[in-house]
Amino acid sequence: MQAGLPLTGRRIAVASDACFSFIYPANLDLLRALGAEVLTFSPIAGEPLPACEAVWLPGGYPELHAAALRAHAGFFSDLAAHLAAGKPLLAECGGMLVLLDELADADGAAHPMAGLMPGRASMQKRLAALGLQSLDWPEGELRGHTFHYSTMATPWSPMATARNPNAGRAAEALYIAGSLRASYVHHYFPSNPAAVAAFFGGATATAATADAHAAIATAAVTATAPTADAAPAHPHPLATN
Repeated sequence: MQAGLPLTGRRIAVASDACFSFIYPANLDLLRALGAEVLTFSPIAGEPLPACEAVWLPGGYPELHAAALRAHAGFFSDLAAHLAAGKPLLAECGGMLVLLDELADADGAAHPMAGLMPGRASMQKRLAALGLQSLDWPEGELRGHTFHYSTMATPWSPMATARNPNAGRAAEALYIAGSLRASYVHHYFPSNPAAVAAFFGGATATAATADAHAAIATAAVTATAPTADAAPAHPHPLATN
């Protein structure tokens, strides 16, 4: 553990398994470079949420693993307790769908989800969105991409809407409720390390020193907009979220 970094002493739990499989390796590298301890766990294997200060639910395939999620419902209650404690939770694409009331798979079968974000999502036969995204978080702009076959309806109003730098039609919403942040966007953390540190660090990030800012700058040396080569492959494109 290196003192002086903005995320020193912060444990960030990252869901990582066949259900939550879309993870930029550079995102994990950045969190560690900022001082965080990254703790991966498998919700569909029944592994409990580790003791942590923040959670990241990456994108993936909840529609393919809905039964496993429901079989280990302690995961949902752990997330509820995490949010009730006011701890940061970032949910991206499939990770966001897990928080909804209900998710309908490609066959139309409805699966109850965590019920921590009001709304319902449905898998479609055709691609619903694709493109690079630039999204304004309260802490600053982050870049990333969107690629999904689901559509979602929620009564929540977006706090921001992404821009597509390639002038494409995809423009994903950012939802914020307390310590929860959710979007279809797969964020590329190195595009704004300071914003990522501020969100995952909570109040502790405001105490970042000059040395910490230097560390952030060092961690961002490779920060470029994600490309097709930079993104992990989607092994099941007809179900990607």
